[in-house]
Amino acid sequence: MTALTDTGAASGAAPRSATGAPHRPGQERPKRPLRIGRAIVWVVVTVVVVAAFWGVDISWDALLQLPQKLAHYLGLMFLPPAWSKLPDALSATMLSVAMAWFGTVLGVIVSFPLSLLATRGLTPAFVRWPLRALFAVLRAVPEVVIAVLMLSVTGLTAYTGALAIAIGSIGTLGKWGYESFESVDRGPIEAATAAGASRVRIMRWGVWPSAKPDVLAFWLYRFEINVRASAILGLIGAGGIGKMLIDNIQFRVWDVVGILMLVVVVVTMVIDQLSGMVRHRIIAGRWELPVVSALRRRASRVTS
Repeated sequence: MTALTDTGAASGAAPRSATGAPHRPGQERPKRPLRIGRAIVWVVVTVVVVAAFWGVDISWDALLQLPQKLAHYLGLMFLPPAWSKLPDALSATMLSVAMAWFGTVLGVIVSFPLSLLATRGLTPAFVRWPLRALFAVLRAVPEVVIAVLMLSVTGLTAYTGALAIAIGSIGTLGKWGYESFESVDRGPIEAATAAGASRVRIMRWGVWPSAKPDVLAFWLYRFEINVRASAILGLIGAGGIGKMLIDNIQFRVWDVVGILMLVVVVVTMVIDQLSGMVRHRIIAGRWELPVVSALRRRASRVTS
């Protein structure tokens, strides 16, 4: 064996690697890259998490008692809830839904033309960028802060909550709108431009038909978010289910809090299903509840 190896080396045969493949000069195994940047990122993230963990000042005794206290208060709220307050809870919830609906519609009316003006390729940069900056500012301010700033003008009414929801919706719907308009197929836009169409006609016939399903779905999704936001705005006195909830929590009427929580959860789930059904009709072209779609997919996986 040694003689054969010496003979092969002497005859100029290319040496072979451990796998038997011929080893050629310049084909050395590459070195493993140094991932210093990734290691630094992980170290920074770890330090931030640890610092936040210690900065919260957790009371471990209270944390260990949390399951027991949670079970106690859940029993006070739901064993049994105050069913006699169900009509008042439904009335307050409908007020919150009305606030969310008014705010969403007003936000759609204002944000839709602004999002078209903020779309790349439809308007010049000196129009587009200030509008995008406005959307970013509105998204950065929570609806609760907007409502607090408006209290001195409109007072503690449901109208204040609806206007705060509308202003907050403008920022989100405006961003979703121009992103949807910019992602449409460029073919209809180029065809309308080649035909000599004006900017308004390009928007109407080149942009809107392709972006319509996504934009309408975004509007409905924002309405779902605003229903939850309306309940939060009630906590500062803007009316609706949130005001009734905070009043009963302050006076520790836990059975009324329980029925309020049940109504909020049920109404939110119903609105979510109805909104999802409308979105499914817009996107897929047929009416179907999301829960029915999920059950159908699950059944098809089981049978397959």
